[in-house]
Amino acid sequence: MKKTLLLLALTLFLLTVSAQKAPYIIYNAKGKKVSYKKMLKTLEDKDMVLFGELHNNTIAHWLQYELTADLHSKRQLILGAEMIEADNQDELNDYLSGNIDYKALDSTARLWNNHKTDYAPLVDFAKDSSLVFVASNVPRRYASMVYKGGFEALDSLPAQEKEWIAPLPIAYDPELPGYKNILEMIGDHGSPTLVMAQAIKDATMAHFILQNYEEGSLFLHYNGAYHSNNYEGILWYLQLERPNLKYGTISTVTQENVHKLEEENKNLADFIICVDQNMTTTY
Repeated sequence: MKKTLLLLALTLFLLTVSAQKAPYIIYNAKGKKVSYKKMLKTLEDKDMVLFGELHNNTIAHWLQYELTADLHSKRQLILGAEMIEADNQDELNDYLSGNIDYKALDSTARLWNNHKTDYAPLVDFAKDSSLVFVASNVPRRYASMVYKGGFEALDSLPAQEKEWIAPLPIAYDPELPGYKNILEMIGDHGSPTLVMAQAIKDATMAHFILQNYEEGSLFLHYNGAYHSNNYEGILWYLQLERPNLKYGTISTVTQENVHKLEEENKNLADFIICVDQNMTTTY
């Protein structure tokens, strides 16, 4: 009788757990569910981690903060982000040092519209913890120049402005699957220079990551998932210069059913955060 009651209680517990909704589940590259603790344990041993987000995804932003705090308790961190452009590094440094307040930063730097809700907590973490925070992205006007005229459009820039871009000439492989996929997705509206504009962003972010990296530290970089999915984009440029460093990647996807990772979302990164597509977004 006692054994029967125990089995009944266990069955009811399992049914209750299986009926609960999960806002997200973490998977490894092969599509196997893994715990946050497992992901943290793996990533804390890396030299660089690229956290690929969906820019309006609340779960990704929350986990970025949690991962940053947990890694900081174990390693010396350097932070960096696509969301702040390289020519705003001085303004960002002034904010981090306390020389200007948030209002001044917002008025002098080209912050994204969702900075206050989604990225300010990460910048403030760096400020409170006295960490370096790198504005890694190419200024958008230069990406626009590449879109209109290819890489050679950058040759005429003054030397001072070239300091905000990866060193020229830019290494470039248009046959990378991720770049080819951009043209496929856009169709007739795509062009080779559009992909080059994506590449100048990837190359510049990699350049400033490496320029600010210090041996023995862990560089945690926040970027749109497409900039590091499939181990390409930023990672391709990083490995081109420093193939012996230990890299870790994260991607974020949304699915109707988070309990099984869809085939198209496997192998995007070392860890894939699969979020319920009905999850509230920040914009």
